[in-house]
This record gives sequence, C-alpha cells and structure tokens, in this order.
Amino acid sequence: METRVHEIADGVYRLSTFVPAVTPDGFTFNQFLIAADEPMLFHTGQRMLFPAVSAAVARIMPIERLRWIGFGHVEADECGAMNAWLAAAPNAQVAFGRLGCDVSLNDLADRPPRPLADGEVLDLGGKRMRWLDTPHVPHGWEAGCVFEETAGTLFAGDLLTHGGDPEPLTSADVLDAAIAMESASGAMTLAPATGPTLRRLADLEPRTLALMHGSAFAGDGSVPLRGLAKFCEDRA
Repeated sequence: METRVHEIADGVYRLSTFVPAVTPDGFTFNQFLIAADEPMLFHTGQRMLFPAVSAAVARIMPIERLRWIGFGHVEADECGAMNAWLAAAPNAQVAFGRLGCDVSLNDLADRPPRPLADGEVLDLGGKRMRWLDTPHVPHGWEAGCVFEETAGTLFAGDLLTHGGDPEPLTSADVLDAAIAMESASGAMTLAPATGPTLRRLADLEPRTLALMHGSAFAGDGSVPLRGLAKFCEDRA
C-alpha cells in the first residue's frame, strides 16, 4: 500500500492510504502532518500502516523531528500505531483530551501523554491547536476534535466520513456522500448532545475540514457540519 502526500492547507499535509478491501468502493485512511516549529502528526493510522505512513512523513521531514502526536478518539485507525511513532520519534509526546488520558492513554501509551482541557491551546510555534471535547461525537466518551486557529483548519476525525478514493481536497459537497455512508453504517452516536456539539464546531467557521476518511473539504466548513447536525437531529 502506498501513502500519498498532498498539502491541503498552509503547512498541513494529508497522508492518505487507499485500502480497496474496506467497503465495496474502498476506503481512505488519512493522517495529517502539521508543519511547525514543533511538528504534530494527527492520527497515527493502524499498526499495519506504520511502514507506509512513516515513509510518507520522511519525504517531508525527518521523523525524529516529530514533537506531538494527536488523534480524535481511541480506535485502531486513530491511534493503533501510537507506540511505533513514539519509538521512532524519541522527543514526541501524545497530546489528547484529559478524560481520554485518564481512562486509556496513561496505560496504553509507552510515554506519559500530555492531557488537554476543553478549549486548551497547544502552541506548536506557527500553528495553534485548540482541543475541543466532543463526547460521543462521532463516537467514544473521550472523543474530541482539534481546531488549528491560524489557518482555520478543523481536524474533524470521523465526522463526514465518505468512502471511495476521492480527490485529496474538494470544494464540492461532501455532505450527501457522508449521509449515505452514515445511513449504511450507523457509526455515529445519536444522542441529545450530538446536534449541539456539531453546531459548536460549525460556529468556529472552519475554512478547511481535515477528514479522516475521504476528501478534505475547502470552503465554508460550517455548512456541511450544520447539515450533519440536522441529519442527526432528524434521526434521533
């Protein structure tokens, strides 16, 4: 498997691996490298993807420079290769929500993680990563998203997931494909707080949505997020 690299926003690189065997149309697994004084990898990929993804990172910068590792919730494609990255980058540390550190990562990570409170900003030097608690959205008690404040990029994890092997960055609609995928998979938690949580993210007015599965989205990111909120509210 080959991991492809595209810059989707200033200093934000999408590392994408297409796996044809997942879903009838195949599925992309995307990680994001944030280039800064203290570089961050958001999503680690599964352990099986580590050779391909680490080779892709090495085409951009030495892996040893990696300082931070982040992800949206505790799941194999989000953080399965976490300890492989910690071994390859001796100065790297996982930064994750405080709850997730308490219930999982203090035990799972080979080095102690850096817990982040809701709304706390991690300054990478040139990039500012604000952690936002999103419990159970899209799934997982410890779930969260990260908003990069300088360029307006929302690292949205599994939100707006869509299948296939689409273009790296699009300004076309991603909501319809995401609704079709959600209707088939039922992956999201539909609870009273789901809609308000998505609307809180929409209120950030992100200019780029860095999605873990499918194309990244460039444009008014509040539109698909509010559309997803309405879809979830109508189904709940």
